[in-house]
Amino acid sequence: MSESYTGSDNLEVMLEARNYNHFLKKLVRDYAHGAETALDFGAGIGTFTEAIPLTADRIFCVEPDHRAQAILRSQGYQVASSIGELGDKSFDYIFTLNVLEHIENDHQIAKDLFDRLNPGQRILVFVPAFNHLRTSMDELVGHHRRYTRNSLKAVLTDAGFTVSEVAYTDFLGYFATWLYRFLDLFKKAPSGTINRPLLITYDRVIFPISRLLSIPFARFMGKNVFAVAEKKL
Repeated sequence: MSESYTGSDNLEVMLEARNYNHFLKKLVRDYAHGAETALDFGAGIGTFTEAIPLTADRIFCVEPDHRAQAILRSQGYQVASSIGELGDKSFDYIFTLNVLEHIENDHQIAKDLFDRLNPGQRILVFVPAFNHLRTSMDELVGHHRRYTRNSLKAVLTDAGFTVSEVAYTDFLGYFATWLYRFLDLFKKAPSGTINRPLLITYDRVIFPISRLLSIPFARFMGKNVFAVAEKKL
């Protein structure tokens, strides 16, 4: 591993996960119906922002990384470094994918997002599941925690949201992460990096099966958990 390796490299490798990314884009798009404005909180380079069926001028992105900001602006999105820079703007739809786990005070951010959502509208939150699945990868990319259905619901409820759906997904990914964690035990210095060939194999061969298995196991087990919540009128 190069000494210059950073956790952001994992995000670039994840671009290879075509089926996984297609699933997340569909998830984002499915809950965006009826929205006229949207906020992508933690947008990265816009991998999932583009899934929103709105013109770029109706989509705002919060992203602190300056390199990613430049990419987002080149795509026509309006960009802020933090939610506090949005002024009094509010949105019909907010989504945030694999972001809350990076934020120390996730309860406060959830409240900030509640304040930015228009009444009667919804938010989609997608995060990694189960602290007992924590690996060297979590350490590398700066995860403060992983979530359960109950803990994610509690964060959103405490912020004022009414949670309408909360489910685990990527059932087989649960066991793949256990294996990653187990193999870490035999490494003198676990790197936390993603093996590109193994990622591609999992994405092309196993993930489609995992998605199907996630349907009956949505209440019990999965590598990730997502929630949909509303700000009641």
